[in-house]
Amino acid sequence: MTTVHFITHPEVVIDPALPVAHWPLSAVGARRMRLVAGRPRLAGVRSLFTSTERKATDAAGLLAERLGIGLVAIEGLGENDRSATGYLPKAECEAVADEFFARSEQSVRGWERAADAQHRIVGAVERAMVLAAAEGGIAIVSHGGVGALLLCHLQGVPISRDADQPGGRGGHVFSFDRASRRLLTGWQPIEA
Repeated sequence: MTTVHFITHPEVVIDPALPVAHWPLSAVGARRMRLVAGRPRLAGVRSLFTSTERKATDAAGLLAERLGIGLVAIEGLGENDRSATGYLPKAECEAVADEFFARSEQSVRGWERAADAQHRIVGAVERAMVLAAAEGGIAIVSHGGVGALLLCHLQGVPISRDADQPGGRGGHVFSFDRASRRLLTGWQPIEA
């Protein structure tokens, strides 16, 4: 059995002056990624994929360095397109995200529709499975919203924010079987 680990980037430096896709990992986020890179769960990973957004590439780069493997960036693994609003303060962003998940067939404030994002994400994950080495585990480093949409797909349930990573912060992982796409674990902190 080949395990696929879907990992969300941990804490970032929030800078309203920068586009969200350019935010880097914070010192805390980088420390957490260095810790997870040494965990036995990832020892067998031979293929590593990432979103093209900086916070994800920063996180994946730390894993690649520790695991001694290359990484492949796949644009389709990016967070839902929120460029219509740009940066939103946390409370407002959370409210719009709630609507994004609740009204998956509609664009909320110009954001990409959740249904469209899910279709794109599933396609990107399938592409990663094709590109991955035949042997060894797979890690995908991306974003919480991406993971929630993928998790709904893997579980065969309607899009819902109930599938979002817990705790209101990044740095979580769930795992599934490459061949069957059967979920092996739900969300867990990356340090678990």
